[in-house]
Amino acid sequence: MADDQTRVEWRRWGPDAFEEARTAEKPVLLSLTATWCDGCHEMDVETYAEPRIAANVNDGFVPVRVDVDRHPRVRERYNMGGFPSTVFLTPSGDLLTGATYLGPDGMRQVLEKVRDLWTEKGSEAGRIPRALAGKPTPAGEVTARIEEHLAGQLDDKYDHRFAGWGDGAKFPMPRTIEFALKRAREQGLETLGAIRESLFDDVEGGFFRYADAPDWTDPHHEKLLDSNAALCRAFANGYLYTGDEEFLGPVRRTLDFLAESLWNGAAFGGSLGPAEGSDYYDGDDAEARGEETGPRRDLTAYAGANALAADALLTFAAYTDDERATDYARRALDYVESSLVEDGVVTHYRASEESGESHLLEDHARAVSAFVRARQVVGDRDALETARSVADVAIDELQEPGGAFLDGPVTDVGLLDKPLRPLDGNVEMADALLDLAAVTGEDRYEDAAHDAIAAFGGAWDRIGVQVAGYGSVAARLTHSTLVVEVGAPAGSDLHRAAMRVADHEKVVLPDADAPEGEAVVRLGDEEASATTPDELMAAVSDLGGV
Repeated sequence: MADDQTRVEWRRWGPDAFEEARTAEKPVLLSLTATWCDGCHEMDVETYAEPRIAANVNDGFVPVRVDVDRHPRVRERYNMGGFPSTVFLTPSGDLLTGATYLGPDGMRQVLEKVRDLWTEKGSEAGRIPRALAGKPTPAGEVTARIEEHLAGQLDDKYDHRFAGWGDGAKFPMPRTIEFALKRAREQGLETLGAIRESLFDDVEGGFFRYADAPDWTDPHHEKLLDSNAALCRAFANGYLYTGDEEFLGPVRRTLDFLAESLWNGAAFGGSLGPAEGSDYYDGDDAEARGEETGPRRDLTAYAGANALAADALLTFAAYTDDERATDYARRALDYVESSLVEDGVVTHYRASEESGESHLLEDHARAVSAFVRARQVVGDRDALETARSVADVAIDELQEPGGAFLDGPVTDVGLLDKPLRPLDGNVEMADALLDLAAVTGEDRYEDAAHDAIAAFGGAWDRIGVQVAGYGSVAARLTHSTLVVEVGAPAGSDLHRAAMRVADHEKVVLPDADAPEGEAVVRLGDEEASATTPDELMAAVSDLGGV
């Protein structure tokens, strides 16, 4: 179907496009784009709208356009290091070559080179990325050295001048911040401060995605639901460890942003690009180029992002009793459960005319975590049953025997027929399963978590600070999780005190089988009991829980 803006006759991702390429003996031009992506929008106007380029693309290639938020598995297999990604494929989906943004001159050169390569070698020029080559993961033992290594990586990679980790573009890395809050607290708190100063939108609320410069300047001004949710949780946990109110303001203002700009009436939408009239969007210049000047907003409700948002808002509410955060979290989870979960199977999204993929690892992991969080914070027993069913499907259908989780089902379109075992997705699922094991007492969930982490244990010394959460989960497997069972309802003084214990990895179970009006604190084989908040804090301290 022709696009009036780009002049390119884009096909949808799917078997029909690849079959067309086989029949016509043409390579595929895959354009990875996103609603929030400024560079994608610019490339449409500057490159794909150029008549000769569009004609060359339409005549010599089968052009396929993919929204990376709607097709995360395509994104992970073909991402060239940023968006837009311009990727050239064989008709079977193997990789020929690719780049990120291409202006008109760059695109002309690449089109010519790909045509020459195709004429000379055809499909034999295609290759399969190493991560998809089918090699087993580097399995090994889960030991305390994993946490020690990643704690050391915090120090090795920390930017002592500007905060954050690394000396290039600065990404917030909220899960790394949470890992640091327990092991290198000042690093975590300083990084939260840098993010608040540089990536937080003081005008409209919400966090920008990342900064191009090491000193956190030159931020990219798109706002994504999942990154905002993860940062809200990190800031809330910063407050948990310090009691400093300065960490709560950005969370409250981000909730305002989410409610005002991304709420679609039933759940949170996925993203917002730079808005007309803001300091970082040149509406006059855009209008002169013939571009749309309003904000680019994606109000699609994605399962994993909404689950993560609910998780973050419930975490914030657990520390602050914020009723508005609880309300939005409940509503988002209600939507996920009623519209995107069926018999434990999570569907990525549903729109008016289409549905996304099902059985995606990230969606299942975040759903398990969020529904377990609802059991902990508001005492929702039905949420726990949903978490069980979602976890069971993931273990049964995505986990290899005694090993890693796949990112989704193996299908026969492009490189989706090659299994991918993402480390970050396995960490997220293992963490959620450990929470589920703690609240249910079922060892099978801990066993599945252990297998997922052990699947990468042979490469423990090569895992970097970007996946520091691997160390968090390994630590929980080797040192046990702090569990507080409260014989009182959610919202009681004893339950509220338990939620405020300064350990964001703890698990709290209200309305538990503990004696009425009493809390039982467990850390491994040790336990203690308490009947008042002060006694509870003392019991946790005596067990070495904080």
